[in-house]
Amino acid sequence: MLSFLKPSAPRLNAADAVARVAAGELTLIDVRDGNELAASGRAAGALHVPLMVLKMKCDPSSPECLADLSVDRPVALYCASGASSQMAAQMLRAMGYREVHNIGGFYDWQAAGGAITP
Repeated sequence: MLSFLKPSAPRLNAADAVARVAAGELTLIDVRDGNELAASGRAAGALHVPLMVLKMKCDPSSPECLADLSVDRPVALYCASGASSQMAAQMLRAMGYREVHNIGGFYDWQAAGGAITP
């Protein structure tokens, strides 16, 4: 009955995400809006795809789909707290992405030693 509360993407430990991004094994996506990025910066190497344009920028059938993305390449998402990135993970799964992870919030990335860019 409350199946919508079940996470659709496995939670990836932020330290593992930092290591996998550094090794080039994982595409990292920041789904926060532009104001949040301006206030805090973002994870180094992360693509910025706000949740409100995720469908347009990540759907392989969209002409606007980012060239850096592939349904066959592992993806990890983060937002401010982990809730929006969980929604985004569900959307990517529905679009056919095979390996999708939620790492939680931006500060999880930062606390795990992930580099930040302005």
